Amino acid sequence: MMAMYLRRAMAHRSTLLFLRSSTIQSRNFSHIIFHQNLETCHKQKSSASPAFDFLRDSRRGFAKGKKSKDDSGGGTVEVVPDIGPSVKASCSSQMDAAIVALSRELMKLRTGRASVGMLDHIMVETGGTKMQLNHLAVVSVIDSKTLSINPYDPNAIKELEKAIVSSPLGLNPKVDGDRLIAAIPPLTKEHVQAMCKVVSKSCEDVKQSIRRARQKALDTIKKASLPKDDAKRLEKEIDELAKKFVKSAEDMCKAKEKEFTEG
Repeated sequence: MMAMYLRRAMAHRSTLLFLRSSTIQSRNFSHIIFHQNLETCHKQKSSASPAFDFLRDSRRGFAKGKKSKDDSGGGTVEVVPDIGPSVKASCSSQMDAAIVALSRELMKLRTGRASVGMLDHIMVETGGTKMQLNHLAVVSVIDSKTLSINPYDPNAIKELEKAIVSSPLGLNPKVDGDRLIAAIPPLTKEHVQAMCKVVSKSCEDVKQSIRRARQKALDTIKKASLPKDDAKRLEKEIDELAKKFVKSAEDMCKAKEKEFTEG
């Protein structure tokens, strides 16, 4: 009877030892599998990181809108805006304004010939306000030596006459019904010489204005840090623009001097 109990106890112990050994092996196997999976995840993360970094850096680069990666994979290339059209437009506008101002000044100078615009600059005071004569009357040429001034309001004829007499043109208009007739007196030699000097000075003044506009454009190009070839090309275009406007000013002044000498 005792022997039977001993055999059962030994069998029970063997069973417990077997179960314990199986449990330990299972835990070791799970631990190994866990570490293998962990290493695999680290490797996958490490291999994916460069791609993720590339996408992140690219996204940052595009967000700034100033620099971009070059195709060779080297440094960044800064995008320089094209300022050429705006610089040329601004320069041309300033030079054109100088030519317009010259035209107005030359129009004020009396020659020996009658012209429609020679009275435009005269200011007429009427009704307590000053207005340009061409806003109050229509000026027309009767012949090469005579002007006709027809006021929109006949009641303003006295104010028109006073303004013309007071101008430096040396005209003495006469009332002829509802209009004024102004005879253009012949030019004296002294008057011609004086007017030619005024024309020469006006021409030099406008050329100085054109040169200032040119220099301002060149300074803008220099500050823009453009590529060397682009800067040289744009500077050449500005120089050509300045030459064109200078020639226009000189042609206008020569034509005005010719009016004086042939007047």
